[in-house]
Amino acid sequence: MPERQPGYLGLAQSGELERRVFLLEEKFKSCIICPHHCRVNRLEHEQGFCRAGAPAAVSSFGPHFGEEAPLVGQGGSGTIFFSHCNLQCVFCQNCEISHYGLGSEISPSELAQMMLSLQKRGCHNINLVSPTHYIPQIVHGLSLAVKEGLTLPLVYNSGGYDDLDTLKMLEGIVDIYMPDLKFGDNDKAKKYTKASNYFDRAAAAVKEMQRQVGRLKLDERKIAYRGLLIRHLVMPHNLAATDRVLEFIAAALPRETAVNIMAQYYPAHQAFQFPELAARITRQEYAGAVRYAEKLGLTNLL
Repeated sequence: MPERQPGYLGLAQSGELERRVFLLEEKFKSCIICPHHCRVNRLEHEQGFCRAGAPAAVSSFGPHFGEEAPLVGQGGSGTIFFSHCNLQCVFCQNCEISHYGLGSEISPSELAQMMLSLQKRGCHNINLVSPTHYIPQIVHGLSLAVKEGLTLPLVYNSGGYDDLDTLKMLEGIVDIYMPDLKFGDNDKAKKYTKASNYFDRAAAAVKEMQRQVGRLKLDERKIAYRGLLIRHLVMPHNLAATDRVLEFIAAALPRETAVNIMAQYYPAHQAFQFPELAARITRQEYAGAVRYAEKLGLTNLL
């Protein structure tokens, strides 16, 4: 299989993709898709931490031009925004979707048609936003879309709180991993996201993603077709432990790892219940984060 073609094409030809669908759906009987390991039977409509059911739910889909430049190009990134989330960030800027489940339940065949529609509209990739709690349905939909001609790279755009065993089952399926690395401190993460051991889990997940896809690779149009791209949102008063996040990346991953240090934090959702979150970051805070990344030797800051 040529390097620039999505890995899932080869898995589909061998029958491995359909086998993965079966194995992933088995995890729903006692759900261990994400690190929460709620062990509810989602096939029987039981709900765990994420409150998602057996069918995937989508709030919207379409070409998106606000993502990182290597994903957008001229045709846009083909985003599919999934409802619910396996994190409960008190400062979430999309709380209607992630906390309150705004969206409609869809079948795998409908998901496949969304993917194919985005391809027909000229998007450069299929960008799965908050996919973690719907991985079995996504892979099922992908297996159907491939039969009808899907050939775009698959982007896994998660909050970073991903289960290692589940990620290993995505090897060869996901072409581009784009996780948030939200917090470098487990206690702060627990307070603001309700995720236990967030940094430990996310760090292990990011290393597994790097193992699978390597550094971010661009074609002659400067469009990404494979690799890892990490996002990190700077928060006021260094609440995200940005220094520790950057130190981890510099020590555990190649120095050319693509990193987007983001400045767009603003108080949203329940942030005003936490005085320390009720402010935007300063220019100095953002500039200091970028300088520290450069000092650590990170060479691919987007």
